[in-house]
Amino acid sequence: MRNKVISQFGKYFIVIGIILGITVFNQSIEKQPLLADDNTEYVKAVVTESSSENLQTGTGEDFGSSQEVTLLIKSGSHKGEYVEAYSLNGYLYGANCTVGTKVIAQLSEYDGTLSASVYNYDREFEITVLILLFLGVMWLVGGKKGINSIIALIFTFIIVIMLYVPLMYIGVSPFLAAVISVILITVITHILLADLEMKSISAMLGTICGVVVAGIIALIFGKAANVNGYNVQEIETLVFIGQGSELNVGGMLFSGILISSLGAVMDVAMSVSSSLNEIQLNRPDIRGKELFKSGINIGRDMIGTMSNTLILAYVGSSINLIMIIYAYSYQMHQVLNMYSIAIELMSGIAGTMGIILAVPFTSFITALLLRYKKAV
Repeated sequence: MRNKVISQFGKYFIVIGIILGITVFNQSIEKQPLLADDNTEYVKAVVTESSSENLQTGTGEDFGSSQEVTLLIKSGSHKGEYVEAYSLNGYLYGANCTVGTKVIAQLSEYDGTLSASVYNYDREFEITVLILLFLGVMWLVGGKKGINSIIALIFTFIIVIMLYVPLMYIGVSPFLAAVISVILITVITHILLADLEMKSISAMLGTICGVVVAGIIALIFGKAANVNGYNVQEIETLVFIGQGSELNVGGMLFSGILISSLGAVMDVAMSVSSSLNEIQLNRPDIRGKELFKSGINIGRDMIGTMSNTLILAYVGSSINLIMIIYAYSYQMHQVLNMYSIAIELMSGIAGTMGIILAVPFTSFITALLLRYKKAV
């Protein structure tokens, strides 16, 4: 029991140590300011008075209309002050303000004069409740492993935001940055959820192989089809960021495929490895070749559903584009040769190939390690 407790705490110490190291690394990066310091501040506020005199009647909830409102600032350096503000009730910015509406206000101060506008609704409470509900359900249903799953999820978020993105920003190859992040996420997730056992080691190696192959397939397709990271909608902003940093804009697209396919590949690899481990425990005399074939058969049942999972995720994220293509009756040659369609196809198919190939990779590695363990 004592060894188990030490082992459990050891996992957390490893996670904390890596996070501390990443935090120190992240703080050492100097970012080039891209916006002028114009004393702009975003603060929480509540509407105390609302005027509809400037409303322009539209459709639905009067989108596109404008209002003059009085706000009570609830945070920031002007907390407790009242300010007159302008609100444009648009699709992306502003809000349809009534008395009591909680908003985020944009404040600007020049020569002692404070001006304000409504940036958007204040959704922070609702977002916090949703996240806590998600974590609570994971904990209640998953129990102890649910807690470790939460830790693994938080660790993944930290790796992406504080390591993967900063590495690219300072000039590290996006593909290499993704591989480093994938390895860290994969290893720590499996250690937290399955300890450092033979099946988790097999799943780690199978996951890394599958994800890296997915990235390589995407690179080859991109080169052959003349698709690169400069063919994305946000290219102007990314190029501007690249001018003030060492960011390799062209490689970001392919590194993102590694990150986006990681979860599904990890799931398949762990399922195959765990199943083969169980088979070997019940049939200690099974040969490595038979174990490999069993892994392939088990993986075949998962390939269809997991492939659908990844493809449908990409379809869902592109549903706006799909609707535009459908409504405007684009011609087939036009659709197939749009950069956006090529990128989505490349991402979806390359990621799915990673899932498929994770099955033989994991089966081979698991069979090899289990037979080696028996021999030893």
